[in-house]
Amino acid sequence: MTEEIKDTQWPLWEVFIQSNPGLPYKHAGSVHGSDKEIAMQNARDTYTRRNEGTSIWIVPSNSIVASNPSDSDMFFEPSNDKIYRHPTFYVMPEGALNI
Repeated sequence: MTEEIKDTQWPLWEVFIQSNPGLPYKHAGSVHGSDKEIAMQNARDTYTRRNEGTSIWIVPSNSIVASNPSDSDMFFEPSNDKIYRHPTFYVMPEGALNI
């Protein structure tokens, strides 16, 4: 008789940290949590122990949708003919801040 293995881990949450106000959020990693409050506490304890961030976003991993890398040519090709969308045709002024 084969024994069925049951998954007993809490749901997985993806963690995004904002290092300073006004800066973009960056993916920091993943945590497990039974609900959003526990996941937020686990994210805070794991990724901001040394004041690395000012704000945290958590998202259930099963809610994230991603494109398939094998479809990248078809998926991203239409943007290649719109060079005006890429800031490569001007020089960044000296002393300009990247906020």
